[in-house]
Amino acid sequence: MFVRKKKNKSGSISVQIIDKTGGSYRVIKTLGSSQDIDEIERLVQLGTSIINKGDDNQPRLFAVKTEAEQAVETFCQSLSNNNIRTIGPELIFGTLFDRIGFSAVEDELFRHIVIARLVYPTSKLKTVDYLMRYQGTTVAVDAIYRFLDKLSDTYKETVQKIAFDYTKKRLKNISVVFYDMTTLYFEAEDEDDLRRIGFSKDGKFQNPQIMLGLLVGEEGCPIGYDIFEGNTFEGHTLLPVLQGHPRKVRFKKADSDC
Repeated sequence: MFVRKKKNKSGSISVQIIDKTGGSYRVIKTLGSSQDIDEIERLVQLGTSIINKGDDNQPRLFAVKTEAEQAVETFCQSLSNNNIRTIGPELIFGTLFDRIGFSAVEDELFRHIVIARLVYPTSKLKTVDYLMRYQGTTVAVDAIYRFLDKLSDTYKETVQKIAFDYTKKRLKNISVVFYDMTTLYFEAEDEDDLRRIGFSKDGKFQNPQIMLGLLVGEEGCPIGYDIFEGNTFEGHTLLPVLQGHPRKVRFKKADSDC
């Protein structure tokens, strides 16, 4: 005998005890029906206990499952892809995010975007899909674009201070910094005040782009960043990055004629 859950046309679930003898199925007892998940689970456990109780004089070949084991088995059988969440990225990158201090930025979307970018670096639209599919978080793509403006206008200085303070704490002293510039192109034809056609390190000379400068300490620990118009000469970007940093990064001119 076994317990069967039968779906009715009304949408409810009937829980029955079924006997299979000689290849034929026979309903021994219908325990009840419901649309409530908890009630259905209670009926399943009731049916299982009735079957396991059986004839006290008949020895059992296999050990009877406990109520806890039955509950776990029933729970696992009810799982679907929509119930599954990926927790690894949050456990690892979320912990690092907090240790560095970025949780000081109270907007939760900042955390989602940073972790998603590390785990699944792709377009904004696919980032929305990733957050919904694997994290159960619904975010509109327009909300991400609006937040990026907010990040630049409101949180940029805070983010740079947090990165600088963490790097200084880790390295004890920042005596050497490294600076690199890269280009980010756009799949568009029109230029604007920021996106300009210039020398592309990606070989996309027909596409407008922006210049992204990154300042790091030893071991690649982040210190600061800035963006420039796509047609800016790379050699004219270092001083603005140093002088515009919220921690006022100081530098010394080398004592050399070179």
